[in-house]
Amino acid sequence: MKDRVLIADDDESILWVLRQMLKDKKIEAVEARDGKAAAAMLKAEDFSLAIMDIRMPEKDGLDVLKEIKDAGCRTPIIIMTAQGTMKNTVEAMKRGAFDYITKPFDIAELEILVDRALEHRKLKQEVSSLKTRLKEHTAREITFVGKSKPVQDVFKTVGRVAPKDVSVIIQGESGTGKELVAKLIHINSPRNEGPFIAVNSAAIPKELMESELFGYEKGAFTGAAETRQGKFELANNGTLFLDEIGDMPLDLQSKLLRAIQSQEFYRVGGKLPIKVDARIIAATHQDLEKAVEEKRFREDLLYRLNVVAIKLPPLRSRREDIPILAEYFLQRFQDEMGIEPRMLSSKALEALKAYSWPGNVRELENILRRVVLLSQSPVLSADDLALPQKRQHKESLEDIIANRLEGFINTIDVKGKHELYATILPFMERPLIGLVLKKTGGNQVKTAELLGINRNTLRKKIKELGINVEEFS
Repeated sequence: MKDRVLIADDDESILWVLRQMLKDKKIEAVEARDGKAAAAMLKAEDFSLAIMDIRMPEKDGLDVLKEIKDAGCRTPIIIMTAQGTMKNTVEAMKRGAFDYITKPFDIAELEILVDRALEHRKLKQEVSSLKTRLKEHTAREITFVGKSKPVQDVFKTVGRVAPKDVSVIIQGESGTGKELVAKLIHINSPRNEGPFIAVNSAAIPKELMESELFGYEKGAFTGAAETRQGKFELANNGTLFLDEIGDMPLDLQSKLLRAIQSQEFYRVGGKLPIKVDARIIAATHQDLEKAVEEKRFREDLLYRLNVVAIKLPPLRSRREDIPILAEYFLQRFQDEMGIEPRMLSSKALEALKAYSWPGNVRELENILRRVVLLSQSPVLSADDLALPQKRQHKESLEDIIANRLEGFINTIDVKGKHELYATILPFMERPLIGLVLKKTGGNQVKTAELLGINRNTLRKKIKELGINVEEFS
């Protein structure tokens, strides 16, 4: 695209000189003879550069400069001034001028300035384009795959919370994609051009955790040969991801809380506070409320982190996503390794859907990567998968109950009134009380103790549920 330059001056002789210079350089020149017209044109049209006098009718060049910069105009401006005073020069640069030149000027000097300004604009456009492409590439790389309702709920929450500069805590089993979701929040936030710094509390020895998080000064301890920045400092203007926050030592939790609250901290051995501006995203596979009850986690830190909670479902709870995930990983490995397309046989897909995935999505990814590397066949069989049967995940009681209830819940009409709580609860209570009575030989005192309820409550339940105690005596 041909460069267009706006020249703004009320001096006809200056305009003539500038027109001839730009014509020789094969650059289109557009004229404005007062400051008001120059401001309107800069805000309405796209120019590669503007060369503008300070003294003009209607509005002077410095006021125009401030007005267009406040309006978001990115056109580089070269200011011309007949008064080469320090005040004019400083003020022009403060208001965002690219450079200035004093009248009377040498035409060769102005040509150099014009070339520099046009090159500067092109470089900025290239950097902006590269940033856009990098962001798009990063967004493609950071992909949380799935169409199931639990995954869609995660997407919705990420979309709502990403633009808001609040703390987030991500809960989920190992391998469910907690760091992936944290990165999704970061790249969709206003901080996406800042750093994303991850700290895994479970992977760092306790004695090194403080210096890893906050850094240290030279000579702070034996081996501290130089000053080192910590993860918190490195995350300034970006996002600090605290993975497995539940494994952080209690004494360090209090220092972390102070750092989050005040947005400042001290390096190990440091005497001056360091100010930071970092968004905190934490993740854990633990039940932090239980950890608080057991005095393993600070309650005030939990409140500070838990502004928004995102719970990631285990893979066994979203089995309908397994074919989609498998297809995604196979395509990715094909692109990465430059191999011929691979596909799963129907039996292989059935085996994947039947497996309980204790390692969740990470385990699925690793198994498929191994199969793609080792198998020579374009069609991957169930035998190729070699799923580790000995590692079959034993479903928890909650999983078993949820799986049983899911089929029933899916059959009901959500518009109707079903009184599900009152309907389903007795079906859960009756077998529970019956099994404990069986274990105690019908001893109601012992049964109440095992159930953790009052004996009178047990008698009331037995009567309400129609349980025949004599069957267990």
